[in-house]
Amino acid sequence: MSFEAAWALAEEAVASGRIPCAVLGTVVQSAREVRWTGHAVLTPEAVPVARDTVFDLASLTKPVFTAARILAHAAAERIDLDAPLTSVIPDFRQYHEDCWERRVTFRQCLGHLTPFPAVEPIYTYGTDPATLRAFVLQREWRRLAAPVYSDINFILLGIALERLEGTAIREMDPGPGLSFVPDPEACAATEACTWRGRVMRGEVHDENCFALGGSGHAGLFGIADALLDVAERMLARGPGPEAVPLSETRTHGWERSHPGWSGGQACSPTTIGHTGFTGTGLWIDFRTRRAWTLLTNRVHPTRHAETGIADLRRAVGEALCAE
Repeated sequence: MSFEAAWALAEEAVASGRIPCAVLGTVVQSAREVRWTGHAVLTPEAVPVARDTVFDLASLTKPVFTAARILAHAAAERIDLDAPLTSVIPDFRQYHEDCWERRVTFRQCLGHLTPFPAVEPIYTYGTDPATLRAFVLQREWRRLAAPVYSDINFILLGIALERLEGTAIREMDPGPGLSFVPDPEACAATEACTWRGRVMRGEVHDENCFALGGSGHAGLFGIADALLDVAERMLARGPGPEAVPLSETRTHGWERSHPGWSGGQACSPTTIGHTGFTGTGLWIDFRTRRAWTLLTNRVHPTRHAETGIADLRRAVGEALCAE
C-alpha cells in the first residue's frame, strides 16, 4: 500500500484546479492516517479545508445511514427484507392494488433491482414536503425494461424508515461526526444553485432531498473521521449483509468490486464501496482489513465542469491497494 502515492494524486488534482479540495483518510489494521489540502469554499470568499471540515455526503447517505438502518430493523425482525414495501407503507399506490410498484420489496430497493427510473425531478412538482411524499407514493412510475441505480429506491426506503421510527429523517441521530443539520460554517460548499439562487453550504445539494425536507437517498453530512469510524466498526464485525451480493455490481446498499468500478482493480473481491455526487466516497476491503475515504467538493462552484473525479477515485484506490 502507498498512502504517499495516493495522496500525491489527490494533491495534484487540487493543485491543477480540477477540484477545490480533498481529504483522504485510510484505516489499515486499525492504523489511521488523514490528510487534507485546498479550499472548502472558493466563493464568495476562500476558506481553507481542515481535517474536520463537514462534507455533503450525497449518495453515501444510502449505505452509511439508510441501508444500515433498514438492515438493523430487519435484524430485529421488525421487517422482512423480502416483504413488499407495502408491509410498512400500505398506502403506496393505494388506488391501484394490482400495480407492479406494490410488489417491490425492501431487498430489491437495497440492491437497485427495481425498474424505477434512475432519477425524477420531484422538486419541480411543488415545495411542500408532505405533498411531495404523497406524490412519490401515488405517482404511476415509469417502468424501465431493466433495473438501474435509482434514487427512487432509497427515497421509498427513507419513507419506510420514517413510518417505522415515527419521526422525520432529519430528526434521526446518524451518529458522532454525522449530521442532517450541520453548522454551515463548518461545511465545505457545494454548488452555486440556480434553482435556490445561492451557493449551498450546510444545506443539502440534492434538489429532491431539499424539497422533501430530508430523504433516504441523500442529505447526510459528515467528516472523514466519522466515515472511517463507520468502516472500522464494519471491519471489526466482519462481512455482514452489506457484503452479500445481490447482483454483479450491488450488495445490500453498497456497490461491490467489479471491473471499472470506483474503487479500482487492485482491491480484493470482498471490497464494497459507494460514492456521492458531490465528490465523496468510502470503500471497505474486508479481506485486507483496509478502508479509505476520499472527500471532495467537486461540484463547487458548479457541477458543469470536468473534474476527473471518476479517474481520481480509481487511481487512488489502485495506489492504496497496490501490494
